[in-house]
Amino acid sequence: MTFELTREHEEFRRSVREFAEAEIAPHAAQWDRDHHFPVDVVQKMGRLGLFGLTAPEEYGGAGDDGDFTSLCVAIEELGRVDQSMGITLQAGVGLGINPILTYGTTEQKDRWLPALVAGDALAGFGLTEPGAGSDAGATATRADLVGDEWVVNGAKQFITNSGSDITSLVTVTARTGTRDDGRPEISAITVPSGTPGFVAEKAYDKLGWHASDTHPLSFDDCHVPADALLGERGRGYAQFLATLDDGRVAISALSVGCLQACLDMVVQYAGERQTFGGPIGRKQGVAFQIADLEVMLQASRLLTYKAAALKDAGAPYRQFKQAAAVAKVYSTESAVTGTRIATQVFGGYGFMEEYPVARFYRDAKVLEIGEGTSEVQRMLIARGLGLPVE
Repeated sequence: MTFELTREHEEFRRSVREFAEAEIAPHAAQWDRDHHFPVDVVQKMGRLGLFGLTAPEEYGGAGDDGDFTSLCVAIEELGRVDQSMGITLQAGVGLGINPILTYGTTEQKDRWLPALVAGDALAGFGLTEPGAGSDAGATATRADLVGDEWVVNGAKQFITNSGSDITSLVTVTARTGTRDDGRPEISAITVPSGTPGFVAEKAYDKLGWHASDTHPLSFDDCHVPADALLGERGRGYAQFLATLDDGRVAISALSVGCLQACLDMVVQYAGERQTFGGPIGRKQGVAFQIADLEVMLQASRLLTYKAAALKDAGAPYRQFKQAAAVAKVYSTESAVTGTRIATQVFGGYGFMEEYPVARFYRDAKVLEIGEGTSEVQRMLIARGLGLPVE
């Protein structure tokens, strides 16, 4: 079985590539240097329809003309020129729109989705905390139902799209009680931007993804209505697990974009850079490294689009979950290795920020961490094989 994209997907790829090369590529290095989040370009992405690829037409989305594979194509193409814009789309759809689309009430969808789908607004997803990252069951943030309001107290960290000028809300996981077995009851609560007691703290000074919007969040007696509950009370943990499965495939697509960028750069450079009377690409030591990069790219792309195809086909959840974990761990680790190879091929120039390989090298590392670390993916894969791993 192959996972070749359809003619429609390839045409869509070309349109996104043209947009990315015209609107993003010329500015990506400067945005990176300035730590600038380009709201105007994000809104142009919205007008191109990128935030609506998995949304119904009634909310301004692509409806039957879009699918999860199309979203992965778009993320790959944006990530090929700028990983920051790729993650902005990935998080905007996967962590912002999809939880509301999947679990929201009609009123919540009508309130939030039209602007999010249009790219006029962004939403964040507050899961990680100072003491609860991979161990999400250790969530300390609380939401207490007092009368007809939830009172939220706690903190979140590393939250994408959470403090931009167009962020309209964040969805946060919080303890809302205790189960009969003594485990915490975790629910999801939507908190609009500007709500008293909710603060998006100063943006992080990150190693990479400099043009992506990322903040720690604090909640101090933050009051939201009782109908701010997203989905069923006590099901927040299960909801975010399903949300992360989709996100892992999307991160894989971002990794594919990173690998493609690196391959494009090193093939050109190895053909032009002259040493010892000829191009460095004729040296086996260089050529074999580039060949390895091509192998990793092809394998990562196939794993990613296999998982996306399973999602679009409505495959059984366990099958999709396993495919998502396999794609994520392989493609993200390949991206880290691939950027190291690209930097090595460029030699001293690869260490200079004037060359894009340096930016891709910095951006790649977080791919192994976000949406579940490589260690978590291996745990999920082992469990999927029936091993009793803790």
